[in-house]
Amino acid sequence: MKSAYLTQERAPLLEALERMKAARLVPFDVPGHKRGRGNKELTDFLGQQCLDVDVNSMKMLDNLCHPISVIRDAEKLAAEAFKAAAAFFMVGGTTSAVQAMILSTLKPGDKIIMPRNVHRSAINALILCDAKPVYINPQVDDRLGISLGMRISEVEQAIKDNPEAKAILVNNPTYYGICSDIEALTNLAHANGMKLLADEAHGTHFYFNDRLPKAAMHVGADMAAVSMHKSGGSLTQSSMLLCGSAVNVGYVHKIINITQSTSASYLLMSSLDISRRNLALHGEEIFGKVIDLVEYARNEINAIGGYYAYGSEMIDGEAVNDFDITKLSVFTRPIGLAGIEVYDLLRDEYDIQAEFGDIANILAYVSVGDRQKDIERLVAALAEIKRIYRKDSSKMLKTEYIDPIVVCSPKEAFYSNKKALPIDETVGETSAEFLMCYPPGIPIIAPGEKITKEIIDYIHYAKKKGCQITGPEDMSIKNLQVIDDITDR
Repeated sequence: MKSAYLTQERAPLLEALERMKAARLVPFDVPGHKRGRGNKELTDFLGQQCLDVDVNSMKMLDNLCHPISVIRDAEKLAAEAFKAAAAFFMVGGTTSAVQAMILSTLKPGDKIIMPRNVHRSAINALILCDAKPVYINPQVDDRLGISLGMRISEVEQAIKDNPEAKAILVNNPTYYGICSDIEALTNLAHANGMKLLADEAHGTHFYFNDRLPKAAMHVGADMAAVSMHKSGGSLTQSSMLLCGSAVNVGYVHKIINITQSTSASYLLMSSLDISRRNLALHGEEIFGKVIDLVEYARNEINAIGGYYAYGSEMIDGEAVNDFDITKLSVFTRPIGLAGIEVYDLLRDEYDIQAEFGDIANILAYVSVGDRQKDIERLVAALAEIKRIYRKDSSKMLKTEYIDPIVVCSPKEAFYSNKKALPIDETVGETSAEFLMCYPPGIPIIAPGEKITKEIIDYIHYAKKKGCQITGPEDMSIKNLQVIDDITDR
């Protein structure tokens, strides 16, 4: 039972740090900068207030590996705020939350049904636990070139073909704001004895405003990885793993402790505590304003002509069951510019940093800290970019997502004997590593997938347009590791 004093107005970890500062402790522990005294340049840059609370675990501050006091209380309040049975503070970003979610659900050889347009962290988790993906290749919007959500009928067929699968993983939402029917997927998973896992890296705000799509914990999902640092306003790399009532939280905690740091940052954890309180008390109002800001921006951008800032009109009840109306996703190809080209122009010529640009879209991330005047500046810059830089769009690449051909499991490919080949000589080979544009971090090719000419053409086009390509061992992106010993497949 929750203590009567533990209400959403409280921030237990923040309060403990304030008590520690007031105690004026003499530090004979780590970190070695000793509240900033050991590195003046660091203190001048980050500020004394920051370094005063960059401290190590001690009795009065609890320990993230085994929380029994203030961190435990802060996590209880987080679970209450998100309507979860339990919440874990994660200091390795949502990557660590996604991996803990998968590692605590699957064992070697287990299958998981998942969309192929997942973040690389999900596929990396399969490498770690030697589980096998059953991919649902998402529908693609032919105009925008973006991947959509999972149709229920496709997931039903995947379950019929793989009844032994242990879980379904869903993006809620995708980077572009597309939502599958998470409530129907949850019910489908449970009816077939499976867990429903949600990657809600871009869905923190779903928990705090009824005008937004359904959140995982609100529909009975088993686990959700939530990026508080994205739309929730906490510090970069701080995240949460939420658990439903049917989950063995003790086992999940044990899995988290296998990979998570034993030197958890109190800067990150306190930012989670403070941001949770802010959202619990003011989230509905905050995200109501965000929704209105984005709707205004969407209308203004569409009025420019050429661009298409898409929204809830995309909902079809199937591949797009719902749409995150806080997402300011803008289709740029009609003005003859790739999204990454508009992204670069915004930064280099107008001092505006968008979230990402791909070959046909940009995403301007709007959340708790944005202002009306910032939106006005973005709209004006986009109008000027169209006027000055517009080109012929007839020869632009139109596909953003390419269906993979899976040859073997990610782990088998990752640990296989390999050889490095120039990228242009890899057609027909099986990749042993990732290659992706980042962000959004969805692999173009993943370990265990066949490399096709379409994929190579996409890579060259993305490089030419200026996308930031990451993943391969060869940092120059000239060579790709492929499997050297695959036979009779």
